[in-house]
Amino acid sequence: MVQIQPPHAILQRDKKTYAIVPRIPGGLLDRNHLQAIAEVVEKYDIPLVKLTAGQRIALVGLKEEDLGNVYLDLGMEPGKATELCLHYVQACPGTEVCKFGVRDSLGFGIRIEKVLADKELPAKLKIGVSGCQFCCAESYVRDIGVLGKKNGWTISFGGHSGNRPRIGDILAVDLPDEQAIDLINRCLDFYNDQARKRERTSRFVERIGIEEFKKNVL
Repeated sequence: MVQIQPPHAILQRDKKTYAIVPRIPGGLLDRNHLQAIAEVVEKYDIPLVKLTAGQRIALVGLKEEDLGNVYLDLGMEPGKATELCLHYVQACPGTEVCKFGVRDSLGFGIRIEKVLADKELPAKLKIGVSGCQFCCAESYVRDIGVLGKKNGWTISFGGHSGNRPRIGDILAVDLPDEQAIDLINRCLDFYNDQARKRERTSRFVERIGIEEFKKNVL
């Protein structure tokens, strides 16, 4: 009998329990979120809480029958973990608190996530938004990289940090917010139209060539 996996949940190694990653735009949690998470962990006896590489919190070891109630108690939207869509926008603090920040990466990252949250894609998508050249959000190894410099945003496409790592190709520099979002949308529209199912942006660019990609999005 084939086991049907509940939406927004990841079946664990024991083939019995699940992990979930509540949606945390920009990796920002307020005190209410933290309190709700602590209460849920205690109420449902969740054995493991893990900070992920994508600035999310994974609650691991949930029983299937508890999944719906956990999200109700958290008061947080489900984060995408297996679906073919945007999984997360990783953002550094930028000018919000960091002395090195030159652009508001945190605010811009949250804005990008709102724009792309419901967009269907050929494969999972990860975005990194860094507020300065130190690139703390690992922008160049994300599907879409956004890097802040004094005169605007640098946009890269096709990065990957997995078992075949790839540095994303720079498409444009010194873009204001609106132009940066417009370029990101054009990139994803072309990718959506031309990529194979489950083909990550890195493999897509390698297959069609970066010059062909640029010709269609710039």
